[in-house]
Amino acid sequence: MFTFRKLGLAAAVALFAAPFAATAADAPTAFNQCKACHSIEAGKNGVGPSLSGAYGRKVGLAPNYKYSPAHLASGMTIDEAMLTKYLANPKETIPGNKMGASFGGLKNPADVAAVIAYLKTVK
Repeated sequence: MFTFRKLGLAAAVALFAAPFAATAADAPTAFNQCKACHSIEAGKNGVGPSLSGAYGRKVGLAPNYKYSPAHLASGMTIDEAMLTKYLANPKETIPGNKMGASFGGLKNPADVAAVIAYLKTVK
């Protein structure tokens, strides 16, 4: 016999089994400062590079974006440790980078954590 409870469980399993693709609507409020320069749409660069798929890759690898020499020379991987420092103080984390010249960083650690959690989902 089919029941609503079985449907609920099946729907939940399907949702968790499907890959999660973040949308702009999923972004935390703190990400509003980021989207002034960055897109989450793959290949759509603005003043800053697209952040689509950025989490886990090396700095300086977004296609068709001209990075600062400082970014290219950093050798960093965009991961939780790097982003925790960089989002709080980009100028100090990678001296001479473009973002550090115009963005002072997220001062609230909770905002930094929320943006990092969101970037992990942006594919």
